Amino acid sequence: MTERKFLVFPLPKFGTSIVIGIADFALATLYIVAYQITPFLVGLALALGKITIAASQFFFGWISDQTYLSKWGRRKPYLLILSPLLAISTIFLLMPSLIISLETANLFLWLLIWYQIFNFSYGVTTPYESWMAEQFTVDERPKASQFLNILGMLGTGVMAIFSIVVLTQFNDKVKLNPDVIPAEFLYSVIAFCIILVVLFYVVVFFMDTEPHREIKTSMIERLKIVLKNRNYLLVNVMVGIASLAWSMIGSLILLFLEQVLQFELIFYIITAATYLIGILVFLAIWRAMITNKGKKTTLLYVFLLAIIALPFSLLGFIKGGFSVIYGIIFVLAIAGAMGGWYLFPAILMADLAEDDQRKTGELKAGIYKGFPSIILNIFQAVGLLLLGVILELPDISIGPTTYSLGLNVFRFGEFSFRFPTVFIDMSNVSIGYLLWGPICSAILIGAYLFARKFIIIDFDWE
Repeated sequence: MTERKFLVFPLPKFGTSIVIGIADFALATLYIVAYQITPFLVGLALALGKITIAASQFFFGWISDQTYLSKWGRRKPYLLILSPLLAISTIFLLMPSLIISLETANLFLWLLIWYQIFNFSYGVTTPYESWMAEQFTVDERPKASQFLNILGMLGTGVMAIFSIVVLTQFNDKVKLNPDVIPAEFLYSVIAFCIILVVLFYVVVFFMDTEPHREIKTSMIERLKIVLKNRNYLLVNVMVGIASLAWSMIGSLILLFLEQVLQFELIFYIITAATYLIGILVFLAIWRAMITNKGKKTTLLYVFLLAIIALPFSLLGFIKGGFSVIYGIIFVLAIAGAMGGWYLFPAILMADLAEDDQRKTGELKAGIYKGFPSIILNIFQAVGLLLLGVILELPDISIGPTTYSLGLNVFRFGEFSFRFPTVFIDMSNVSIGYLLWGPICSAILIGAYLFARKFIIIDFDWE
């Protein structure tokens, strides 16, 4: 069972990475570009969803610590119940035309309601990820985390290919015929949701139930203990500050490709492949760096990569052949930074819970995983509101969006000269589509300085 659990435990991470990836990476693009909802209303709905998930993750972290069934243990019942609801809400969220007419008022309410249900049911990830501290010893945890992150990155890769290739084409088709759902979009979403539920059920039925361990303190008492852990609180503040930027980056990168760079299909395919390869390659680099230089140094390098790369969104006005090279390099750098950032939360919270257990002698993995969701998601909600505000900024002309080569005629008296000229066509977008990079970079500078000065994430017992 020891080796099998390393392979079985990470499986749900593949499914959850796909659906949460689509929600964070592509949902804003879907409702702003395809369904023509104003950016502020989309940002508002997404922000409220983050408040919902803050409550959901904390609640399910706490209640899964409190309950224990002799057959199912602490965590399994929540995996069984919440994963089907997560799948259903994903289907309705991505394909509203299955049920409602695509009018602006209907679509905003639909997004608002189903995104809250989606985020409530995404609370399933707290009991699931809390389970790591109970299923694996501290020596086994790095290996388990490695498998977890490999499955997570594979799911993110599938999500990126779907979002960048399939969803961008779906946006164009919806504008032409709103009532028709293309087969490739319909079957992909249904397949993702079936995979999500099946993988959670595989874990429930093939992983051993953890032994019962009595928790003597109440939730309030344990929360007080957690709040006295200064380093734990500082780590969560750092994560919150950084999440202001990461929440915007995740939702804006696809909008940037759609609205500013405006690639053709072949370049979307190349970009999707670049995003996937970038995540996997940088994941190996960051993991090796954690082993050799420690978690904190690696985290600071992740921040630095993003801080340097993000301001290059200002070059989005460059079009033509150079824009493809620029876009691919830009996406590669962002993918590398995002892959590094998403590597850390599971490791950090498991290690902080382990450090606390060594000091207090009591397991609090659920509340250690659930409490950060409050801070994290409040900051993410602010970031998504800021996204809506940024994209409502006035339009500017960017260009050239197309190039054509011709001969212009210059006349001077009786003389005329013909010389090659590049004719350009300008397009208008909100200036926010260019400014988001420097804004996010400035936020991450704050997170970098805070992390460098205040937090401890490398421990003597490791």
